Amino acid sequence: MSPFPGRGTGSCETGAVPGFRPAWVEIDLGALRHNVRLLRDLAAPAALMAVVKADGYGHGAVPVARAATEAGAAWLGVALVEEGVALRKAAIDTPIMVLSEPPIDAAAAVVAYELTPVVYTEPGIEALAKAASASAQRPLPLAVHLKVDTGMHRVGCAQDQARVLAELIRERDELRLGGVLTHLAVADEPDDPYTVEQLSRFDAVLDELVEAGIDPGVVHAANSAATMSFPVARRDLVRCGVAIYGLAPGPRFEGDLPLQSVMSFKARVSHAKWLERGERLSYGLRYEMPRAGYVATVPVGYADGVPRELGHRGGEVLVHGRRRPMAGTITMDQLLVDMGDEPVEVGDEVVLIGRQGDAEINASEWARRLGTINYEIVCGIGPRVPRGYR
Repeated sequence: MSPFPGRGTGSCETGAVPGFRPAWVEIDLGALRHNVRLLRDLAAPAALMAVVKADGYGHGAVPVARAATEAGAAWLGVALVEEGVALRKAAIDTPIMVLSEPPIDAAAAVVAYELTPVVYTEPGIEALAKAASASAQRPLPLAVHLKVDTGMHRVGCAQDQARVLAELIRERDELRLGGVLTHLAVADEPDDPYTVEQLSRFDAVLDELVEAGIDPGVVHAANSAATMSFPVARRDLVRCGVAIYGLAPGPRFEGDLPLQSVMSFKARVSHAKWLERGERLSYGLRYEMPRAGYVATVPVGYADGVPRELGHRGGEVLVHGRRRPMAGTITMDQLLVDMGDEPVEVGDEVVLIGRQGDAEINASEWARRLGTINYEIVCGIGPRVPRGYR
């Protein structure tokens, strides 16, 4: 697909310097648009937020944000003020929510770059009110969304403090309550009753606000998993992250929706050799050739996001449309592939994640082998691997 060895198609928007090492990531923005539309239609009439934190889960925040907005995402979600600022500097004017309360010294930047902050402490609210009051750039009031901890116990105010903080927001002329949200801890385990319990707690908070004459604004609770499996959680807005990238939010969801894979991770063989049976490979010599055959060197390693243990956990790649085992310990910059008796040449394409012919390897497969989640796999593919877009 790539016209140049080691280069993806389209422009590189991640900041990586185009180089000569034959390794690259291809991002299919058409697939991302498909996934956004699919989830948007599923969630309707709720609006959809595309979560593009962590550089768009490793896919590139700016191109992903543009494509998601084109496909109907009404909001973008980030974790850091810096991530929101980067999107604004790229001329993206879609509403952007900072999903955790910003540090106090970031309040002025939130206002200046017209970000929508999540809040859950009195000092955070006061800092944003002061920043909004001091700014001549943004019309008042500044909309903030109040996050309530209903059982995830990561961030958010206690349920019995929600009304107090909502009233504090209402009292400040510089602010308005734009929404109320919570986060679900086990939505990726649909049979766990805890999600229903969390939603019940959330509803109790919302009822208390309404009884106090406080309009909660935009109400939101659903992540990708809840969007797919808990219609009652969709409310006014859903926050979809991993699913827009074509990845199931958990093993239970594999195949539930016709999501399309967005990321492919590819390289080209940089060296090839013939080794005799019994030869042992890579650091620790933990892989022994079961028979004489060809071994291919692929110029990517754990510094690029291929976990060091994957070679010892049954990791495979695609070469010539067939699965071939990673052989031995993954090193920082390179890995080895046992090709058996099939000849291989320098420049042959190797697919680590993606499709080649009728065969496919995806990030969820890596995650299963490593005992982790697919989110960690795609987020871990490093910035020195250039991204190409189509």
